[in-house]
Amino acid sequence: MAVEAKGAAASAGGRNPSKRALRGLDALNFFLADVRDGLGPYLAIYLLAVRGPEQGWNEATIGLVMTIAGIVGLIAQTPAGALIDRGRHKPAIVIAAAVAVTLSCVVLPFISNFYLVVGTQSLAAIAGAIFPPALAAITLGLVGPKMFSKRIGRNEAFNHLGNAVSAAIAGGTAYFFGPVVVFWLMAILAVFSIGAMLMVPEKEIDDDLARGLDEAVDDEKPSGFAALLKNRHLMLFALLCAVFHLANAAMLTSVGQLLTRVVGKEQATSLVAVCIVAAQCVMVPMALLVGAKVDGWGRKPLFLLAFGVLALRGALYVVSDNPFWLVAVQALDGVGAGIFGALFPIVVADLTRGTGRFNVSQGAVATFQGVGASMSASLAGVIIVQASYSAAFLTLAAIAAAGLVLYIVAMPETRDYQPPTDHEAAPVPGGAGEKVA
Repeated sequence: MAVEAKGAAASAGGRNPSKRALRGLDALNFFLADVRDGLGPYLAIYLLAVRGPEQGWNEATIGLVMTIAGIVGLIAQTPAGALIDRGRHKPAIVIAAAVAVTLSCVVLPFISNFYLVVGTQSLAAIAGAIFPPALAAITLGLVGPKMFSKRIGRNEAFNHLGNAVSAAIAGGTAYFFGPVVVFWLMAILAVFSIGAMLMVPEKEIDDDLARGLDEAVDDEKPSGFAALLKNRHLMLFALLCAVFHLANAAMLTSVGQLLTRVVGKEQATSLVAVCIVAAQCVMVPMALLVGAKVDGWGRKPLFLLAFGVLALRGALYVVSDNPFWLVAVQALDGVGAGIFGALFPIVVADLTRGTGRFNVSQGAVATFQGVGASMSASLAGVIIVQASYSAAFLTLAAIAAAGLVLYIVAMPETRDYQPPTDHEAAPVPGGAGEKVA
């Protein structure tokens, strides 16, 4: 490693990014909150309400579009992380992804061909896979590892605040202007996110720190993929993320379906919107709590709390089908998902410290996470049809409880974790055949 790069890494704990860069990072997380997740349910509403069966769009074709885009996004997760690891111009990559999302949104009202719609949404899914590892990498490269945990909590708080604000704006404007307004809102947010990215000077981002390299080894290079396979705790964490989302992903969808049966379609839509905004508002203080306490309390107690609240939430749904009760219980999603979202990059950073594979590992773990989420809705749907909503909620709660037990038994505290790297067989300077831990 060059002397300059090594010196920068050695001073990682004392990095002092400019106020402009930190404000830009806040704004980037706020404006990218909706952009990074794509159109989601808004796409289904638009295609069914505006295009409709007369243009060949029904629930089946819409579902196929969303499935194809979801699979493409899932496949793109690991390559996106690898791109961020290797890329030396991370702001340019983020801006290119935001432009791709903007184009996929603004052209949609003007096209109705199935394949063109699939193409635009697949493009948006690929771009969306870039944002999470890019934001984490830029943050690590700006503030260094010592301040990373606290800063990630702040990132997540701005992300959830942005989600809540954009959901409220989308709901209000769609009431007056129809569902097409969501596409223009998404494009505007993407443009603002580009402006926020330009506020962060590229020269302040240390590319070596951003991919998880540190000063531990002279001439350190990014570890090969073999280092990931050697790291059984990283693989275990990927499994635990899949279990968490297997339990979590279908809960809101199932609550929405239950509310439709209880109060009707019109009121159910409004109540689901309230559920989303309420959960996002709860996530803001939870993310800040994680950022403030994770280095003192450790990662494991907070992750166990997330699993425990998720299991409790699933069990509480069966107590009553009163709409107010269901909405109140759904607010607990802000606790579990708020903790998980803030801890995810922190634990991955712990488990890949010094390997130079921080971002590709984020992508790989996110792929496992996506598999769990994609299976969740199908599992819950089958149980609801074959048994009942209560049986589905209790099954999801049991899965979360199993994840809690697995985390207690098998997953270590990762705060001071030393992952295996390609250098682990190198002798310690001055040692006699010893190996680096």
